[in-house]
Amino acid sequence: IKKIITTCPHCYNTIKNEYPQFGGHYDVIHHTELLSKLVKQGKIKAGDSLKGKTITYHDSCYLGRYNKIYNQPREIINSIDGIEFKEINLSHDTGRCCGAGGGRMWMEENIGTRINHKRLEDITTSTDAEIIATACPFCLTMLSDAVKDKSLEGVKTCDVAELLE
Repeated sequence: IKKIITTCPHCYNTIKNEYPQFGGHYDVIHHTELLSKLVKQGKIKAGDSLKGKTITYHDSCYLGRYNKIYNQPREIINSIDGIEFKEINLSHDTGRCCGAGGGRMWMEENIGTRINHKRLEDITTSTDAEIIATACPFCLTMLSDAVKDKSLEGVKTCDVAELLE
């Protein structure tokens, strides 16, 4: 095995940054890096169904802060004709965690505001996005659960890859 493509930023970080300490040396690519490259080459694109939609992007902790992959997901989104991209006020290095990385997705929280609800509040108060895209399956679960818990009918959550054909 020479190259590994991941959809999970946690796996990306582990294989890229920790495996070398144990003899595992691989070319590790996150799927947004590959998709961005394919979009730039004109090999894939988004369909017309997204025209007129407002889309935002939630930065995953392990993809963004730990591995500095911020541009490729946004390049994919901004390549879509007819959409409006709205940046979340707290994004990039200042983006709030969805809670999954800290194991909150497996906890029943009874006290205070749930972390994923707080992150959803960040998103909805700084954007009027109809689509919240992310590039992490754990973030997607946390944000989808928050949207469901808050009964936000007009808001869809998805992986960046789902925006493409």
